[in-house]
Amino acid sequence: MEVNPPKQEHLLALKVMRLTKPTLFTNIPVTCEEKDLPGELFNQLMRDDPSTVNGAEILMLGEMLTLPQNFGNIFLGETFSSYISVHNDSNQVVKDILVKADLQTSSQRLNLSASNAAVAELKPDCCIDDVIHHEVKEIGTHILVCAVSYTTQGGEKMYFRKFFKFQVLKPLDVKTKFYNAESDLSSVTDEVFLEAQIQNITTSPMFMEKVSLEPSIMYNVAELNSVSQAGECVTTFGSRAYLQPMDTRQYLYCLKPKKEFAEKAGIIKGVTVIGKLDIVWKTNLGERGRLQTSQLQRMAPGYGDVRLSLEAIPDTVNLEEPFHITCKITNCSGRNTKYRFVKGTRFIPVFLIPPAVKGLWIWFWKCAIPILSTGVAFQEDSLESCIPVPLSALPLLCCLQYRDCRVSPA
Repeated sequence: MEVNPPKQEHLLALKVMRLTKPTLFTNIPVTCEEKDLPGELFNQLMRDDPSTVNGAEILMLGEMLTLPQNFGNIFLGETFSSYISVHNDSNQVVKDILVKADLQTSSQRLNLSASNAAVAELKPDCCIDDVIHHEVKEIGTHILVCAVSYTTQGGEKMYFRKFFKFQVLKPLDVKTKFYNAESDLSSVTDEVFLEAQIQNITTSPMFMEKVSLEPSIMYNVAELNSVSQAGECVTTFGSRAYLQPMDTRQYLYCLKPKKEFAEKAGIIKGVTVIGKLDIVWKTNLGERGRLQTSQLQRMAPGYGDVRLSLEAIPDTVNLEEPFHITCKITNCSGRNTKYRFVKGTRFIPVFLIPPAVKGLWIWFWKCAIPILSTGVAFQEDSLESCIPVPLSALPLLCCLQYRDCRVSPA
């Protein structure tokens, strides 16, 4: 007959507690009218309650703080702090005590112990204390593994460990949208607008301390979340920076290519990595959290091998008076290319650039503004990224002209 041996009692006791900020004590105010049966009884009880605010006894929030009664929720981006204590409950001296704390996630195992050196001895009623910190960067199940090894007076080596499982929740829901700016003027061409929608999916309000966009090396960013009023910069969200539970806030950013990359259209055309969002918030009594998104990806705009933009064009012109137009042709192919300049879908030749300009053709479609002259000089074998094309036109009709020019290889 097999008998299970009794469980061996250890000389040391392990206690693990999570360190969190306290919360404000809440009351449930109970009041009544003076003509009711209790009279002033309830009001007097609230005034005598030490947890209420003097002069505002009917408020639920009091002046006292209360320690957390449970483990609570841990959210992604917050710092997990825990207090570990090993106490000698026996009446003998214990030697070579080693306390190790590991955090097991779904993808890795992290050592959180401040020191891996063993304590020489621990006398009765003495303890070894340690505080560990870890910034949570993964959601899902986490297991805190605390292991203790020691040697008794008789030379016997002892070992035990405890497991503490907790869930890491998602605090924010972040959605992004990209808008590629398409404009006739090259000063704003290649701009990318990012709209970030941030929703608080926790059960408590958040103070949004910072929401910024860290662009990639090819872009400069401008925040569009504030306006200037009376010489002061005022946020578009108003004076309150709190985000209530399940509320959503939209942030807008404008990204412009840096000067050294803006002139290289072939490089900008293939850029899909824009940058990443850096979000910092505070919750209960200033408890801080931080979340960084992964690199934001966008669908690269398809400009093709050639791109045309208008550098300068007047808003209004006088009838039968010549005016000037400056176009810019951008070679996005990365190779030598011959070009022609076209407008619309049914091509009627109106003006042909002189033969000195090799490989460049200009076409317009049923246009009431004939081209008069151009002074562009374009080399057939040139690898220049951008080519300015100055044009002159003569308006023949009073109407609203729609600009729809494009360029294609000759």
